Formats: sequence, structure tokens, C-alpha cells
Amino acid sequence: MEEIKKLTTQEKALRINLSKSTYGSFAEIGAGQEVAANFFKVGGASGTIAKTMSAYDMKFSDAIYGVCDRYVCEDRLIQMLNHEYRLLPERLPHRINDTRFFAFADTVEILNFERTNQGHGWIGLRFQLRPEGGHNDCVLHVKLHDNDPLQQQMSLGILGVNMIYGCMFIKDPELIITSLLDGLTSRRMEVDMFRLSGPDFASVDNRLMALKLVKNGLTKAAMFGPDGTVMQPSEALYKKNVLVLRGRFRPVTHVNVDMLLASRRHFKREPDVDKSRMVVVTELTLNDLSSEGQINEKDFLHRAEIICSLGQTVLVSNYFEYYRLVEYLSKITKGKKIGLVLGIYALQKIFEEKTYENIRGGILESFASLFGTNVKLYIYPSLRPGSEQLFTLSDFEKELPVNLRALFRYLMDNNKLEDIRNANVSNLHIISDNVLAMIRKGEPGWEKFVPSKVEDAIKENGLFDYPLSNPASASQQVSV
Repeated sequence: MEEIKKLTTQEKALRINLSKSTYGSFAEIGAGQEVAANFFKVGGASGTIAKTMSAYDMKFSDAIYGVCDRYVCEDRLIQMLNHEYRLLPERLPHRINDTRFFAFADTVEILNFERTNQGHGWIGLRFQLRPEGGHNDCVLHVKLHDNDPLQQQMSLGILGVNMIYGCMFIKDPELIITSLLDGLTSRRMEVDMFRLSGPDFASVDNRLMALKLVKNGLTKAAMFGPDGTVMQPSEALYKKNVLVLRGRFRPVTHVNVDMLLASRRHFKREPDVDKSRMVVVTELTLNDLSSEGQINEKDFLHRAEIICSLGQTVLVSNYFEYYRLVEYLSKITKGKKIGLVLGIYALQKIFEEKTYENIRGGILESFASLFGTNVKLYIYPSLRPGSEQLFTLSDFEKELPVNLRALFRYLMDNNKLEDIRNANVSNLHIISDNVLAMIRKGEPGWEKFVPSKVEDAIKENGLFDYPLSNPASASQQVSV
């Protein structure tokens, strides 16, 4: 990874202004002209800024960019980038040969006067890295956490400078990400969606960028869809009924698939679940992705490739505790039903009181969030070690410490826990770690433990160190 000296916001803006080849326009809606203002303040802005504008009135905005259902959304941002970037070579043909054009745009909602909303916005940059070169796009979504509107505007101005500087002067995509919050902190601003595309970044896998957002502390959770397209969690899950399966998926086996399908059948039967607004999510936590404190990015992409091949949406999070995940989802879903799919042994860990020693209210405080309004856990059975005997919730209750049995009974009586009764118990002997070992050693027979699509993905792309019979197939492996 390249090393760069950290510059202040003013130093970055000045360097851009003094770069004779960098020239473009600024269009900012909803939070003033805070980004462009930073370039004016440091001097030399005539070397960078072709135009600044803010079509704040909706009618003016529609007249310029076209009608849009919402004004703080990605669609509006793309309309703005399309319009503003197209004008640059049209109106400045004499600069095409020696200028790296860019168009910066943002559409942002800051705190209202009553402070009843969540400040957030979409920010984008369309840019060239060389004169007459193809254009690239950098698009991100931010949540603004300052409790003062003026502070939110100021933080937006800093982020915009960081974004333009990073895209124009930094080559490493991860360094572009980590530089976004230079002069800021994640307590002031959260970047929960990042996409980098274009001819100069053709090798960038934005699923990996989603991981890097979480790994580098810019957000606690990021998402991407089955086609690998990164998603903004608050939009994708807003007022949806969400069913979540957490796992290592290393690799996905028949057990994982059955957990998802069986729990989905249970979830759809809930009277307060709207089937038309239901989202199933597979979740990977940083804890499940790390080995000895390190995250193997190649291994992450192998898992992502397989999960996506099964048509699943992936959430990457830093919420090790389930109750923190539920708190996060509850803010987005706005009271809609949330289901968590767990194995019975994972439930055992949830009921271990020592897990909550550092929480003032202990297990009761965490359970208040985990089993809050419209949250339900679906428990997948396991086999007893060394036997063919099933381990279910009825057995679980008998083995709980006496002081926790009343709490467990309360959850059962209030429909917060439910056995997955239609599980395919014939697959319970499948252990992911054993399957992974077989794949790596090239041992035959592992194929019967995984879905056919997973088998095909592993063999075709050499995932999980599967020995490729055709070396040319290596070119098909996931780019990291």
C-alpha cells in the first residue's frame, strides 16, 4: 500500500487549485456550497472551479436535472453528475487536450430546525485521471452525526475536499477510503456506502471496498447485492421485514442453505410479516472474517462470490453481539419484524452471563435490545456431540442455570424463540471446517456436502485453494 503524507483540508484544496490540469464544476443541493467554499477560501480557485451552483428550489432543480421522486437519493445524484460533466467539454472544448475534467455533486439533508431528522446525503465525483481519458465515478453515502446544522455543513465541506483530492491524487483505493475522514471522525460522519468505477479502476471489486469501510471504522455495516453491486443499508432495508442468517460460510454447505430456507418458511408465516416487503440477508462479521487478528481479503471474496452465486444479499458488519445488530436494524426497519436465524449452540453463548460483564445492566440490558419489539429468534437444531440425538429448545431449557430458566420461559411464552421444526436433520453431520479441509487437500467427496452452484464456483474459480486442473482458469479467479 502506498504511503501518503496527511495534509490538512486547506493544503489539499490549495494543491488542487494549483494543479493546472484539474478543472471542473460543483453542484451542491441542501447544505449550501460548503465544498466549493473551501477552494475559494485558500485562494487560486480560478485554476480549479469552472462553475458552482445550488439549485435549492425543487422546481429549479427539476428544470435543470429532470424530475425525480426524491431529492436526496442516488438517482438525483447521478442526474446531477450526468448533466454537469457533459457541459464541461461542450463549453470548454479548448481545454480538452490538457485538462482533467471533473464534476462534483452532492444532495444532502442536514438537521432541520426541530432536529427531528437524521442528517445524510449522497456525494459523487465524476473525473478523469488524464486529459481525454475516460471518466470514472466515485459515489458514496454519508450519515451526519453532528448535533448542529452548521457543524454538519462544515464536515460535509471537509469530506468533499478529501474526496476530490483522494480520487485525483491517490492511486490506492483503500487509501482513498481511509483519507475520506481526514480532519473528521466517525463520530461526526459515517460513510456506509462507497463505489468506485471506471476504466482506471476496472480491477476494483466494490464488495471488497464495502469490507474496507467496516474494517477501517468508517461505518459499522455495509451491504452488497447478489450481483456484487454495493447497496446503502438504510435504503435497502427501510421499513422492510428483515431475516438475517449470520455465519462464516467457509464454504456454504447444505446446512447453511437449509437454515435459510427453513427459517424463511417460518418467518413468512408470521402474521406481522409483509411478504412483499421481506428481505433475507446473510451476514459476515469482522470477527468471523479474521484469523489471528488479520482479515484475509482473498478469503472474504471467495465467501462473497459463493454467497452471491446463491442469489443472496450480504451484510458485512462489526456488530459482534447480536443485540447490537438488532439495535442497528431496528433503527432502519422502523418497527417492522426482524428475524435472526441461529444454531442452538450460538444461543448457548447468548445466554452466558459472563458475556455481559462489562454492561451495566448485564444480561437483562442486552436482552432488552435483542428481544425488543418485533424481534424473534429462529433456532436451528444440532446433533449432540458423538450421538444422533437432536438438541432443541426443550433440551436447552433443561440445561440452563436455574436463575435463567424463568427468563428463558418468559421469552418462549412471548413468542420470542422458536424451534425450526422442519429442518433437514440428515445434513446435521456436515461440518464446514471439515469440508474446507477436504477442498484444500483435494480430497474427493466434499462435493456432496455443498449445493451444486457452490461446487461449480469453487471448481471454476479455484476458491478456498482448490487445486485447479487447468492453470488458465486462474484468470477467472476473483480480483482482489
